[in-house]
Amino acid sequence: MHRSEDRLNISPQLLIKAYSCGLFPMAESAEDPEVFWVEPEVRGIIPLDQFHIPKSLAKTCRQNRFEVRINTAFTAVIDGCAEPGPGRRKTWINRTIRRLYCQLHDLGHAHSVEAWRDNQLIGGLYGVSLRGAFFGESMFSRERDASKVCLVHLVKRLRQQGFILLDTQFTTEHLKRFGAIDVPKEAYDSLLSEAMMLEANFV
Repeated sequence: MHRSEDRLNISPQLLIKAYSCGLFPMAESAEDPEVFWVEPEVRGIIPLDQFHIPKSLAKTCRQNRFEVRINTAFTAVIDGCAEPGPGRRKTWINRTIRRLYCQLHDLGHAHSVEAWRDNQLIGGLYGVSLRGAFFGESMFSRERDASKVCLVHLVKRLRQQGFILLDTQFTTEHLKRFGAIDVPKEAYDSLLSEAMMLEANFV
């Protein structure tokens, strides 16, 4: 993994440029205000034409247990992703990350997919859209399957809107259940270049 420190203030415009070149920012912890650039040698993606919905999740989706909304509570979704959760005692979402992505949201480049029930936010995900690519950042659930239902809706929307790349940064066993795969940097760069030549709108 290529990693480079940046001690300067990062603008939303610089962040957009970084995504178009295959980089994304991370922080060591919520307490550390600094961020660093990451460019993995192996990148996680979910091929949109190979997305897999497990049977139990497909049943949950058919039951319409959650109301899915887009971009109605972006800041609350980031805060939800920053909460401690099962298997995640700490978060990398610091104040700098939160500020930057809220600014990207205001510019129309960062989006949230949200699961609601009884007017309560119980899960969601957020990421960055740029031309034909969507870069998933984080997700959270306060109830079983809430974030997974949001992922299903995200993929459906990306397909409908003409996106060709869903970047997950890294793969996990959880994401592999949905068809996530690792691709080498050279292959990823080719996919990213193709996506950057398209015009697709998330909303």
